[in-house]
Amino acid sequence: MKNSFDEIPNRLASESLKWHKYAPDVVPMWVADMDFRSPQPVIDALKKRAEHGIFGYPGDMPEFQQVIVDRMQSRYGWKIQPEAVIFLPGVVTGFNLACHALAQPGQGALIQTPVYPPFLSAPGNAHLIRQEMELTRDSDGRYSIDFDAFEAAITAETKVFILCNPHNPVGRVFKRNELERMAEICQRHGISIISDEIHCDLLFPGHRHTPIASLSPEVAANTITLLAPSKTFNIAGLECSIAIIPNPETRERFQKAGEGMSGWVNVMGLTAGLASYQHGQEWLDELLLYLDENRKTLSGFVSERLHGAQMTEMEGTYLAWINFNAMDLPGGPYQFFLERAKVAMNDGSTFGKGGEGFLRMNIGCPRSMLIEALERMEKALKSPVA
Repeated sequence: MKNSFDEIPNRLASESLKWHKYAPDVVPMWVADMDFRSPQPVIDALKKRAEHGIFGYPGDMPEFQQVIVDRMQSRYGWKIQPEAVIFLPGVVTGFNLACHALAQPGQGALIQTPVYPPFLSAPGNAHLIRQEMELTRDSDGRYSIDFDAFEAAITAETKVFILCNPHNPVGRVFKRNELERMAEICQRHGISIISDEIHCDLLFPGHRHTPIASLSPEVAANTITLLAPSKTFNIAGLECSIAIIPNPETRERFQKAGEGMSGWVNVMGLTAGLASYQHGQEWLDELLLYLDENRKTLSGFVSERLHGAQMTEMEGTYLAWINFNAMDLPGGPYQFFLERAKVAMNDGSTFGKGGEGFLRMNIGCPRSMLIEALERMEKALKSPVA
């Protein structure tokens, strides 16, 4: 590999949320922020832009819009127009704006739990009713959609469905037939789709991402798609995200929803985002190979040395979902491993119904760091309870 993903950067010397939330002796394996340097072309582009020395208000970015148009066509066969591409400072900002744009207070927003915590709060932020259906988990830990339950969760108030694909935290990359079924149900009930596809580039072998809006022109007209280079190329702090909204009326409503509240993407975010998509593919190809080895390392360790834990198979994202319910750990798994192993992960209970007793672990880190965290966890499990 040309890029050194084994190098452990000193992020304690930076303003890193990931590394400053907990004490210095804690291994941080939580927030979706990788411990890898971004692609060198991105760093070079930022340096060049900084050397220009003037950081005024950014204008239109037709080159960046065309890059997104070309990327959707080449990767998914999805033809969109440049005007459908809107830049915004975050995907979470995007699905909150979409809730305001597509529904009225008192109407319903459907989500699938367990799910990324901002999904749980977005409906309430727009004064909508949060409606939930829980994903089905089989004995092997794999998740699927009970479509009878999905449709049963819909009421006369339901106006929007917020989809997470690839799914955070359960790691599913939904197949085309699953997406078609969800889209058909939404179309039949007059429900708009808000699709968070921020992890679409982070897939493991044998899995392919399909934007739900690419299924048909009718589905595209009913969908707001949200994505970003931020997770893929580890530039989340630069706040550059993208909404793809083919329907002109929906696009206008979305833009009006953010007036006075959501500004444009800053000039450095736009610079990094464009450079990522134009010149970051070689780095991404190497990253995916490295993450796949991390995934295999974690899976083997959990099955062989963390007896009683069960890891859900990762199809996409770099976020592992591990079930500790069979272990009955004092204080719950999150507190147990934080206090006894000095390893910080995300508490599954914060992901809503179905997340209790689980932990989300970020494996986007040097392998030595992953192994250190796992060995600390193993030691904590073997230590006698005080």
